Amino acid sequence: MSAASEQQAAAALAATRDPSRRSWIDAANDPACDFPIQNLPFGIFSHPGNTTPRVGVAIGDQIVDLAALSDAGLLILPDPSAVDFDVTNAARVFANPALNDFIALGRDTWRGVRKQLSALLSSGNATLRDNEALRESMLVPIAEATLHLPLQIPGYTDFYSSKEHATNVGAMFRDPKNALLPNWSEMPIGYNGRASSVVVSGTPVRRPNGQLKLPDADRPVYGACRKLDIELETGFVIGRGNSLGEPIGCEDAEDHIFGMVLLNDWSARDIQQWEYVPLGPFNAKTFATTISPWVVTLDALEPFRVAQPAQDPQPLPYLRHAGAHAFDVSLEVELRAEGAAASTTISRTNFRHMYWTMAQQLAHHTVSGCNTRVGDLMGSGTISGPTDGSFGSLLELTWNGQKPVALDGGGKRSFIEDGDELTLKGWCQGNGYRIGFGACAGRILPAHPAQG
Repeated sequence: MSAASEQQAAAALAATRDPSRRSWIDAANDPACDFPIQNLPFGIFSHPGNTTPRVGVAIGDQIVDLAALSDAGLLILPDPSAVDFDVTNAARVFANPALNDFIALGRDTWRGVRKQLSALLSSGNATLRDNEALRESMLVPIAEATLHLPLQIPGYTDFYSSKEHATNVGAMFRDPKNALLPNWSEMPIGYNGRASSVVVSGTPVRRPNGQLKLPDADRPVYGACRKLDIELETGFVIGRGNSLGEPIGCEDAEDHIFGMVLLNDWSARDIQQWEYVPLGPFNAKTFATTISPWVVTLDALEPFRVAQPAQDPQPLPYLRHAGAHAFDVSLEVELRAEGAAASTTISRTNFRHMYWTMAQQLAHHTVSGCNTRVGDLMGSGTISGPTDGSFGSLLELTWNGQKPVALDGGGKRSFIEDGDELTLKGWCQGNGYRIGFGACAGRILPAHPAQG
C-alpha cells in the first residue's frame, strides 16, 4: 500500500471514532447507550424469525445482521486470495455460529467491515435509512434476540495482574508486610483455565461441590461451596495466533488482539484455599466463567488509551513497550438478591489500575514458545482499585466475610447466596457518548445434593 493509501485508510478508520458522528438509529445517539455508532461491537445472535445463530453488530437498541447485509451486497469483504481462506466461503463467514472465521481474516478485514458499517449506519447515508424493506431484513431489536457465546474458545488463560488485588489477598492470607511474592512484580502471573466452562452472560451458574477443609478439622469434608465469589475482570480475544516456538514481542502484541469482553471468573474460595497449594486453583475455578456477549474491538477503544501504572522494578526487556497501553474503562458490580426489587452496586473501579498490560500478558504467555490460536481468551485477573469500594471481589470487599456488604432494601452479604444475580458492567466515557460492553450476568443455582 502506498503512503497516500495508508493515510486515506487511517483517516477513514479515524472517522469511525469521530465523537460527532451520529446514526439514523435514534437509540444509538443516546449519551447513555452502550452501543453508539463509534462502538460497533461484534457478537452472535438468533431471533424468532431466524433461529440460526449468526454474526451481528450492536448499535443502539438494534442488531445489524451481517449475513443478511452481505447477502444483499451491502457488505464486501476484501479479496480472500490475500488470506488463507476458501474463496467459496468468504461471503459466508457471517452466517457462522462463532466469530472465529471472521476474525481469522485479519485486521485489515475487521477494519474494512467497521468502516463500511460506520458509513451505512451514519445519519447521512440513505441506503438503509430510507429503505424500509431493507431495514426490516437487516435489523433485529436486541430485546427480541437471543445472544450466544460469541466465540469457539480453544484455550482460556487467567492472569493475576492487579497489584491492589494481589496485595489484598497476600495481606489477608500471608504476612501483610510481605503481601506480594517476589515473582509478582517481575512477570504477569497466570494459570491455564478451563475453556469448556466459559458461558455467555445470562447463563445460570450452579454452586459447585468439592472438598472443604474446615477450621480445626483433621481431614476435609465434601460438600457445597460456602464462600462463592465473583472476580471482576475483562478478557481479551486473540485475533492472530502465533506458531509453536515463535514468541510474540511485547511491542507487537496488540496487533494480535481482536477485542475485549467483560469476564466474571466465578470462584469457590473455600475449595480454592484447600486445593491451591502446591499447583494453584483447580476445581475452585473450573465450574464456570461468564463473559459478555459483545466483543468490543481495540479500534473502538483507541480514544480511551491511557498510561499504565509505573512499574518498579523495570520489567525485563521482553516485557517492555513504549507508549500508553492501559485503557480507561469504568467498571461496576451489581448484586441483586432473589426477590429483591432492585440491585445494589457493590463495587466501582477502573481497568486503568491494572499493573500488567494486555500486551505484557500476551508477551509473557508466549515467551516460552507457547502458541496461541484465534479465539483464545485471556482473562485480566481480578481488577481492584486503591479504595475499599473499588475491590473486584467479595473476598476483598468483605475482607473474607469479616465485614459484610449491606444491600439496598435490607440484608447483607459476606459471599454469594443461592438465587443471587451478579452483573458486571463496563464502559469508556466519551464526550456525549460511551463505548459500552453490555452486561455480564449470572444467577446462582443451588448445588447438587452432596453425594460424597
